[in-house]
Amino acid sequence: MSTPEELRYTAEHEWVALADGGRARIGITDYAQNQLGDVVFVELPAVGARLDADEPFGEIESTKSVSELFAPLDGEVVAVNDAVTASPETVNSDPYGEGWLVEVAVDDPSAVEALLTAEAYRRVIDN
Repeated sequence: MSTPEELRYTAEHEWVALADGGRARIGITDYAQNQLGDVVFVELPAVGARLDADEPFGEIESTKSVSELFAPLDGEVVAVNDAVTASPETVNSDPYGEGWLVEVAVDDPSAVEALLTAEAYRRVIDN
């Protein structure tokens, strides 16, 4: 399983890449997509929607199950990856690249520091 060092993670298996200007790109981890199996449907919020940390913001459905997506940070959705709603399998093939889900204007960019490092996330999935 891949867990890029430059990202932050949640125990619910989302990753966060903080960019300049207080924006964060969010997706699900390689571990999560592997556990789900073949992703067949992704439901994401609209641009302008508010995300509240630790609250559901969408769903991801696979041939095995349906799982909620949980917001890692508070903020406003500024971009949605329409490519994953059109081709959900992109989440399986490239979870850290083309398979990103939403981009958020984060209320408090320093809050990303409270998320798990790659090393801490690996401990979560190893248990």
